Amino acid sequence: MAHAGDFSLLLASVGEVFGLSIPAGRCLAGIWRAAEPPCADDLTAALGLSRSNVSTALKELRDWGLVSRVRAPGDRKEYFAAPADPWDLARIVIAARRRRQIAPLLDRLLAYEAETGDARAAALHSMLATVGEAMGRQALMPAAELARHLSAADETASPAKKKKKKRKG
Repeated sequence: MAHAGDFSLLLASVGEVFGLSIPAGRCLAGIWRAAEPPCADDLTAALGLSRSNVSTALKELRDWGLVSRVRAPGDRKEYFAAPADPWDLARIVIAARRRRQIAPLLDRLLAYEAETGDARAAALHSMLATVGEAMGRQALMPAAELARHLSAADETASPAKKKKKKRKG
């Protein structure tokens, strides 16, 4: 497992972008890359994290829906598995961000809007509701469809390449 530490730090950085703690990102890397679902003790040993950090990280990952518990017959330990497809992980993160951040913010904006009648708050609420609805549709897409959808959106958002001017000779 020579590269596991490097990959766990890399995935921890990716996880931070999406709102995960560094230990949760490292544990996700350990689970995602493992040939067999690891238990908390396996993650502690492989990643060099404390047992309490691993326990907290696993709770965070379960709360996000990124890992599930797996039981082995005749074994009392809990093992953890994650979707193998990174687009499934993206879909789960989109759903979690919508549920954990967009929905509560919409509620707060709606209350503010009702209290003040602020037109800008109403416009912000409308925009954020549209974004939340789009995230909800993305979270329900199969992984391959989400990949195509986001790739197509990226292509339409990219500016057209400039044509090279011919030199006058």
